[in-house]
Amino acid sequence: MSPPSAEHWFGTTTFGQDIFAQFVHGLRSSFAVGAIGGGIAAVIGMLVGFTAGYRGGVVDEILNMLTNVVLVIPALAVLLIANAYLGIRSVTVQGLFIGLTQWPWAARAIRAQTFSLRTREFVDLARMSGAGTWRIITREIAPNMSSYLFMTFILLFGGSILIASSLDFIGLGPTDAVSLGLMLQNATQWSALQLGMWWWFVPPGAAITAVVGALYVANVGLDEVFNPKLREL
Repeated sequence: MSPPSAEHWFGTTTFGQDIFAQFVHGLRSSFAVGAIGGGIAAVIGMLVGFTAGYRGGVVDEILNMLTNVVLVIPALAVLLIANAYLGIRSVTVQGLFIGLTQWPWAARAIRAQTFSLRTREFVDLARMSGAGTWRIITREIAPNMSSYLFMTFILLFGGSILIASSLDFIGLGPTDAVSLGLMLQNATQWSALQLGMWWWFVPPGAAITAVVGALYVANVGLDEVFNPKLREL
């Protein structure tokens, strides 16, 4: 229960564990979940959004129906059930489940952008030259949306960290790693607040807030850079 000192920068827990060491490992696990979950959600969202937006017709209706079905499913409830009953508690599996439930809104946004680009002249020229669907998407449409896709990934990255922290805090986090959410859960479980051990729960809570807030600010800033209409005169 030592407070922060030169020997233990963030103090120690009631068991004498160094909180700074847990904090560093927790950052790594949280960033890993964000990268895995955000990456999977971004890839699925791009595949569904590009295909639905470019092909249109029956393909668009089917993919849009699938997106709406996944969109109305309570993602947190599904994640709670999966983590509680499957018995697989690892950073990779947690990121996989988060990614499989967070892609619908990204797919809808990318689909709308693709709809507006598929009627442009450069896309018509590529289609007239005999280019295939995926060649047009990867060579003509996606490059013109690169900034938008990057900002989408940033939002998915931050959202994955928040969801993972929520699961960890209620005791459904990975059992093979330390994360910021698990640090908060352990601090709550061992009455750190009642004992006045602020150094146990403030660093992970502040880190989650700082990381997600920084990602949001970066997304807003990039939006102003890439969108001339939002630039301040």
